[in-house]
Amino acid sequence: MSPRRGADPEAATFTERARRQQLIDCTVDLISTRGYPSTSLSAIAERAGVSKAAVLYHFSSKDNLTQAALTQVLEQFGDHVRERVEAAPDPLAALVAYVHAMIGYQRDHRRQVRVITEMLLDDHGGTRLKSPGSHDTYARWQFLATLLTEGQRAGVLREFDPRTMSLAIGGAIDGVIGHWLAHPDLDLDAAAAELETFTLNAVARRD
Repeated sequence: MSPRRGADPEAATFTERARRQQLIDCTVDLISTRGYPSTSLSAIAERAGVSKAAVLYHFSSKDNLTQAALTQVLEQFGDHVRERVEAAPDPLAALVAYVHAMIGYQRDHRRQVRVITEMLLDDHGGTRLKSPGSHDTYARWQFLATLLTEGQRAGVLREFDPRTMSLAIGGAIDGVIGHWLAHPDLDLDAAAAELETFTLNAVARRD
């Protein structure tokens, strides 16, 4: 299944990248609709219209492929949040942007949220990590802790432990999203506004 000798290596590389992306996209679709246990290599191959051997040519196992899918989802999620935070004019606005971006992305990307809950969480309500500390792998709390530290240095946030506070704020966001996944009638825009108030009340200076 390797490119034939003499073929344009750049074209082959482009084709391989496109095929890998197709397989990742199919994996996201299947995990989000069938769940992780029912997403087999055979099912992915069938969805992509290729053989199982073709899937294994690009990804040596289901674990490698599903981890690639999870990594892509988390990177896209992180980029979405980071772009909105970096566009904020000051530390308080950045913190507000973080809360709304976290909620907004998950509201608009339910398939991706399902992939995260299927692969990182024990329960489908989205609250209990399979491996405690898994979020640390993707620099989630560290990013928020940095925002909080910058706010303290700017003098707009009170003194507290940034790690503890980032975990508390992240837990509040996760709790709202977990409830929304089970009860889609929850108004996430209103919930985001409440989380903004909750967060600012928790961290703002009171002089």
